[in-house]
Amino acid sequence: MDMVKYLNRQVKRNIERFPEDFMFQLTKDEYENLRCQNVTAIKNAMSRSLPYAFTEQGIYMLATVLKGELATKQSINIMRAFKEMRHFIANNALMFEKINAIELKQFEYQKSSDEKISKIFEYMAEHEESNQKIFFDGQIFDAFILLTDIIGHAKKEIILIDGYVDVITLNIIAKKKAGVNVFVYTLPSAKISVQDINNFNAQYPALTVKKTTAFHDRFLIIDDTEGYHIGASLKDAGKKCL
Repeated sequence: MDMVKYLNRQVKRNIERFPEDFMFQLTKDEYENLRCQNVTAIKNAMSRSLPYAFTEQGIYMLATVLKGELATKQSINIMRAFKEMRHFIANNALMFEKINAIELKQFEYQKSSDEKISKIFEYMAEHEESNQKIFFDGQIFDAFILLTDIIGHAKKEIILIDGYVDVITLNIIAKKKAGVNVFVYTLPSAKISVQDINNFNAQYPALTVKKTTAFHDRFLIIDDTEGYHIGASLKDAGKKCL
């Protein structure tokens, strides 16, 4: 008689000895994975059901229900297999311990990361977007949009302290609202002429430019209530990593 059929028959006859923690049926995915890893794990073509797997306790119980010389030999082989498995586990206990430690650390790291990300999103939801920005080389348009947005918020007055004011700077200031006065403090060597100022005032009054060497850093002040420290000259915003 085929050993597998005999084994299955003995199990069915003594099914009360094989609770769920002693024996379970493989799923289709589990069986396919087993078959891919072991070419000898080939399901009987005549069988319509998935194979069963036995836990260690189930194997011991299986040995008690098998009878006959062939069954005895198979029981001995089963016991030897579990003996080798126990030796393998014992000999590699340190490796398994390290794997568990790594998995634990990975879990803790993931949990910590999830908590930090959650806090970031909570902060973003509860706070307004910061007006501070960092622009890298090539982000000219992004810098232009931010500056014109700040300029456009002014209701009464704009004060710009920038040592390198030129017509490109005036192009940004031109985005202000009508009636907003602009005061610019720049270096004597700045490339802006009286004619440039007159042309600007003819269309976007009123601009006042004063030459001075009293300042080094660049600032933009809106309505005496908002102040911005600007890393690069307005005309160079987005052209340098500042």
